[in-house]
Amino acid sequence: MANNSKRIAKPSWLRAKLPAGPQYSEVRDIVDQNQLHTVCQSAQCPNMGECWSRGTATLMILGNICTRACSFCAVQTGKPTELDLAEPPRVADAVAKMGLRHCVLTSVARDDLPDGGAKVWAATIRAVRHRNPQTAIEVLVPDFKGEYEKLDLVLDAKPDIFNHNLETVERLQRPIRKTASYQRSLDVLSHARNRGFKIKSGIMLGLGEKQDEIRTAIEDLAVIGLNVLTLGQYLQPSSEYAPIDRWATPEEFDQWKAEALALGIEVVESGPLVRSSYHAEEQSAQFKTQQKVSA
Repeated sequence: MANNSKRIAKPSWLRAKLPAGPQYSEVRDIVDQNQLHTVCQSAQCPNMGECWSRGTATLMILGNICTRACSFCAVQTGKPTELDLAEPPRVADAVAKMGLRHCVLTSVARDDLPDGGAKVWAATIRAVRHRNPQTAIEVLVPDFKGEYEKLDLVLDAKPDIFNHNLETVERLQRPIRKTASYQRSLDVLSHARNRGFKIKSGIMLGLGEKQDEIRTAIEDLAVIGLNVLTLGQYLQPSSEYAPIDRWATPEEFDQWKAEALALGIEVVESGPLVRSSYHAEEQSAQFKTQQKVSA
C-alpha cells in the first residue's frame, strides 16, 4: 500500500530515546553472539534505544522473514530460508545473560511450515523456563491460521502471559493485516483465555479508524476477558506502507485507557510510543499487584 501523499509532521510527543550506554552495547553483543533476531530491530521499534539501554530486548524466533505482508509492519516479507532447531537454547542463554525477570518472545508468521512453527515455539518456551526458572515468559504469537491444535502446542508449554495483537479495528483488518481476520484473532485470544491463560492484546491508532470503531474493538476485547491491553500510535516504516491518517494525542490515549479500565480490563498501557512489549515487565508487575489486592 504505497503512500504518495505528503507526510504529516511528527509531533513533539513522539521523541524516542536514542541508543546509548553500556547496557545498550551489552544487549547488542548478546543478540549478535547468540545469532538471534529481535523485533526491536526488524520492526524498527522506536523504543529500542530506551529498552536496550535498560538491558532488555524482545527476541524474535523462527527467522527474520515473515510469510505475511501486513501493511503496517516493517519485518521483511518473503519465503523464509531458515528453520533453526538449535535456536531455543540460544534464546534461553540470551535471556540468562540479560538477567531478565520477564522476557517477551515473538516470531514471524511461518505459514510455510506444517505446524506454523508451533513446535519451535514450544521448545523455546521450555528451554527458557529450564534455564531461567524464575523468569516470567510472555509470548506474542501469530494466529496460526486459527488452528487450535497448533496453538495448543504453544499453550501446553505454559507461558505466563499469552499475547496476540488485534492490531486495528474490524473495518481495517483486510487492508492492514491482509491474511488475518478480526474474529479469528478474538477467537485465538478466547481459546487461550478458556484454557486458563492470562491474555493480552494491542491496538494501533492512526490508521484511519473512527472513534466508535476503537470503542467497539476495546469492548470486544473486554467481553472475552482480556487482562492486559496496549494502545499505541502507528508509525509508517516507509512510503511503501499504510499511510498515517492522524497523530493521536496523549490526551486521547488517556481517554481510551480510562474507558478500557472502566470496561474491566485490568491493566492498560496507553500512549503514543507504547508497543506490545514496551514496559512489559512493569505491566506484569502491575497485574500481579492488582491480583493480590483483589484476593
